[in-house]
Amino acid sequence: MIKRYLFQIIKKNLQQVPAVAILGPRQVGKTTLVKQLIEGAPGDFIYLDLEDPADTIKLQDTGLFLTNNADKTIIIDEVQRMPELFPVLRSVIDKNRKPGRFILLGSASPELLKQSSESLAGRIRYQELYPFSLNEVGPEKLNSLWIKGGFPEAFLAQSDEDAMEWLSDFIYSYATRDLAQLGLAMPATQIIRLLQMLAHMHGQVINYSSLSRSLGVSQPTVTNAIYYLEQAMLVRTLKPWFSNSGKRLVKSSKIYIRDSGMLHNLLFLSGYNQVMGHPQAGNSWEGFVIQQILTILPKNIQPWFYRSQDGAETDLLLSKGNLVQCAVEIKLSNVPDIKRGNTQTIQDIQPRHSIVITPSSDSFTLKQTWQVTSISTFLNDIETWLA
Repeated sequence: MIKRYLFQIIKKNLQQVPAVAILGPRQVGKTTLVKQLIEGAPGDFIYLDLEDPADTIKLQDTGLFLTNNADKTIIIDEVQRMPELFPVLRSVIDKNRKPGRFILLGSASPELLKQSSESLAGRIRYQELYPFSLNEVGPEKLNSLWIKGGFPEAFLAQSDEDAMEWLSDFIYSYATRDLAQLGLAMPATQIIRLLQMLAHMHGQVINYSSLSRSLGVSQPTVTNAIYYLEQAMLVRTLKPWFSNSGKRLVKSSKIYIRDSGMLHNLLFLSGYNQVMGHPQAGNSWEGFVIQQILTILPKNIQPWFYRSQDGAETDLLLSKGNLVQCAVEIKLSNVPDIKRGNTQTIQDIQPRHSIVITPSSDSFTLKQTWQVTSISTFLNDIETWLA
């Protein structure tokens, strides 16, 4: 069984705060992680699945049920389905703030949950569980993780075709049911079509007007749909770096399908050779690397991209406050080339480190300024780069 990056972090959280929320898209492994956490742990546990009517009935008188089981750790799955639960949780926790009383599992981001729930500030710790990462599966599985993606069922599938079949079912389920439950009022066929368009726009600046024309809907409708896709943790928008340098900077965000396997499914690609032969191969690799970095990025580090009107650009900036710790250029080649626009970025931003990430090259210095390194080496050394 693959041990998750969050295992020790959540284990520590349960000793510090009354409630821990583990959030992530469906089928990402939240329930499996909880089973690992409670295996051999002291105390009693109760598991409730809010998609199971039998468990939902138990919470008809929520306060009474939780109070009568105050000596147990209560695990509540699909918590976003019962927003009225949160005010009761707040009251129950305030009467007994013992750490580790509740583990909440949800398929929506903290931002979306907070819109429909009373704040549990100071009582809860939110953690996002991502699909499998390279640090979890090992560098020898790099190509498999990139091509199939990190959802456990897809990554562990016997073949690329089996992985793509599972991902097709996963996308269909989200389009026909899950996104509607989160509040997105859009026909399933339009959602799938929008996702396919975003796959072709992956790694590029979002063009809302082009998307709205192609879908035949208003621009606010597209903006709202992308918001829900992001809150469902299926896509990611990466904001542009802002500065007071006087440069004319691009102000629109870039869009990425979070999971590379899901991206390849939406592009109708199966297997390494098909991906490498597609025009989106470089952007796919870029999004994959960004996802791996953000999976383990400390919360005090913010990600951006940089692009100016005069051609300076870099795939990823990692900043602490106003200081850019790392400028990262991502290349699908072990013999990378640095362009003039990348060099201009270094002059504009003056980061502490300038890094080129490749699939598997040795580490060396390029053009005196750039440090070339493989993705696995960078992830292993990320704390050093960000120190």
